[in-house]
Amino acid sequence: MEGMLFWALAVLAAMLVGASKGGVPIVGMLGVPILAVAVSPVTAAGLLLPIYVVSDMFGLYAYRHSFNRRVLVIVVTGATFGIGLGWATAGLVSEAAVTLVVGLIGVAFALNLLIRRSGDVPAKPAKVGPGLFWGAVTGFTSFVSHSGAPPYQVYTLPLKMDKAMFAGTTTVAFTFINAIKLIPYYALGQLNPANLKVAAILAVPSILAVFLGVRMVKILPEQLFFKIITWALLAVSLHLIWKGVSGL
Repeated sequence: MEGMLFWALAVLAAMLVGASKGGVPIVGMLGVPILAVAVSPVTAAGLLLPIYVVSDMFGLYAYRHSFNRRVLVIVVTGATFGIGLGWATAGLVSEAAVTLVVGLIGVAFALNLLIRRSGDVPAKPAKVGPGLFWGAVTGFTSFVSHSGAPPYQVYTLPLKMDKAMFAGTTTVAFTFINAIKLIPYYALGQLNPANLKVAAILAVPSILAVFLGVRMVKILPEQLFFKIITWALLAVSLHLIWKGVSGL
């Protein structure tokens, strides 16, 4: 973990993680793939988890008054089970297969939104059953490959929360999810002193990016905000499909 290429990619990845905690959709998922250009994907995931946790704290402060309590409780409950399942099957599950499935789910959902013109579709209620299911999928995929956003958005986008509420609920939910993930990641040896030392340096650009993300959410028009989410979801999901197929 040295050299100009590593540090350039690491700073970029940390800023993308920070911006996602500021409410900018999807971009945090790009952190691991970008950093994996310079180090192994496992090392990248372990290195970035402390960055997620630190930037979560600042995102949590920024959105402490803007979140949907019902959605949060449902999703986090399901995600806790999903993380436990991911931990229990860590040596059995193919990361490439999970990545491919997540990508396929995200593409199908994003295309459905684009084709149906989601602005014309009425908001759905936050039902417990679907929320627990998609929350569990979110926790599982987040544990395996930090790619919990697509299944999370399958449940939350149809609820049609306003952009501040959506950004805040997302930030708070993943704050809990990432904090819970610290336990199994530590048990699996991915939080070693070398990673933590680099993470401490990368926390600075990540924190600055949180507040940049909050500013961007405030100035983006609501309709444009959700269009960006949908197109970003499609783009990232296509990347995940390519990554999954390549891994298989």
